Amino acid sequence: MPTIDIQGIPHAYELYPSSVASSRPVLVFIHGWLLSRHYWKPLATRLCKHYQCLTYDLRGFGESILTRDDNASVFSYTLAAYANDLKILLKKLEIDQAWLIGHSLGGSIALWGADICPEQVQGVICLNSGGGIYLKEEFERFRSVGKRIVKQRPVWLSSIPLLDLVFARMMVKNPLPRQWGKQRLIDFFKADQAAALGSLLESTTETEVHLLPQVVSRLKQPVYFLAGQNDKVMELQYIHHLASFHPLFCSCEGNVLEIPNCGHMAMLEQPDIVKDKITQILNQYVKG
Repeated sequence: MPTIDIQGIPHAYELYPSSVASSRPVLVFIHGWLLSRHYWKPLATRLCKHYQCLTYDLRGFGESILTRDDNASVFSYTLAAYANDLKILLKKLEIDQAWLIGHSLGGSIALWGADICPEQVQGVICLNSGGGIYLKEEFERFRSVGKRIVKQRPVWLSSIPLLDLVFARMMVKNPLPRQWGKQRLIDFFKADQAAALGSLLESTTETEVHLLPQVVSRLKQPVYFLAGQNDKVMELQYIHHLASFHPLFCSCEGNVLEIPNCGHMAMLEQPDIVKDKITQILNQYVKG
């Protein structure tokens, strides 16, 4: 597993090579909250036949974990801070043409990444990602539940029999294969507490929520949203709302593509459909 230093933190990443001409952009995948780069493997292995694919673990998640010597309190966990990490990653790997594909929280980071890296980022595809509407009571409840989930993660809990089956059923339309329940369990307990809390709390303030539509509205690159029709975490109305701030929303075909029989983990629930949708989008912009 290769790592690359970003602001003093080793970040785990994987590059999926492609036999197609290197003139094509690299597809950079950004995972969501309490997840890791591993969930992109089914999609990356399908798409790498035509594009080089890069997956990586966000700071504090997966295998990009802060050590005891790191002072987690000095880091910012805003969307802009994670987008800046991405900017450094692209520079260090000498990627000058990229499409960003982000899931959930990763979609928001991708939008910010396109905003601060307009020369490198040619387009964005958000998966199960939307927002821009601040509902005070709902957000306060969400933040409160999230804080309890992160803080109450005793190690012994991970040894409960069949707990992986519970994780395989969370936030999806139909249960995932058990291997993904086990992976979600691993990533849930491995996530650094400061990063998990920080990214949750700093991305859901009223100010941050209202900034996201402003970011989308000023992007010159194409921006698309893939939405699970049965997603109870990021419902269709919130995805359509955020998508509406981009000029493509009013085009003939629009910029929201819905995926049937799909919850919040589209890249695992419907990888073939997601691959086809992404390919359909890219074919409009990528030549050669």
